[in-house]
Amino acid sequence: MTSDTITILLVDDHELIRSGLGAVLDLEDDMDVVGTAGSVAEAITEFDRLRPQVVVADLQLQDGTGLDIVRTIRKQSDTTGLIVLTMHSGDDQIFAAMQAGASGFVGKDAPATEVIKAARHAAVSPKAFVCAGLVGAMMRRRSGEVTALTEREHDVLLLLAEGLNAAAIGAKLYLSESTTKSHIARIYQKLGAANRAQALVTAMRIGLLSTVQPSAR
Repeated sequence: MTSDTITILLVDDHELIRSGLGAVLDLEDDMDVVGTAGSVAEAITEFDRLRPQVVVADLQLQDGTGLDIVRTIRKQSDTTGLIVLTMHSGDDQIFAAMQAGASGFVGKDAPATEVIKAARHAAVSPKAFVCAGLVGAMMRRRSGEVTALTEREHDVLLLLAEGLNAAAIGAKLYLSESTTKSHIARIYQKLGAANRAQALVTAMRIGLLSTVQPSAR
């Protein structure tokens, strides 16, 4: 294992899946499955012990869900990649994974190459959510007017895209910082985002933004 190797903790309550997917990931020259777990509790213990770069966890586990793992680890680390695997990749599950702080969401019926691609993405961009079905889910949500922003919220979104913080946005729009933060929170909620990066990516994908300035973060 070299310094460029992506270390992975694999979590699933089925031994066959752990061994099968683990073998596939280990075949990649830049990946090393350093541990496995079969439950939420075991996953957290193993994460604390191994500190892998990426955790790949099944959504449904006997003592909880993969999202419990995502939330717990994300509170500890902004730099760990967190991939959720599931047999049921509906819109609600996609948005729940995004809001929990996952780096990616992959259906178990997807080719193994999708898991590999998601793991590589998660290792370098742990807070940027990717999912093959995200665009369709956002378009369906938008058609239901869930993502309809008010004029003021759109103004705030444009300034978020310029990289401004809440205080600077408030100054430009003659709003208090607390009011600005409320607008930002509503934008995140409507876009199903947990942070600025996710909100901007989603906004671009569904056409609320055309471009993001290089200074945005």
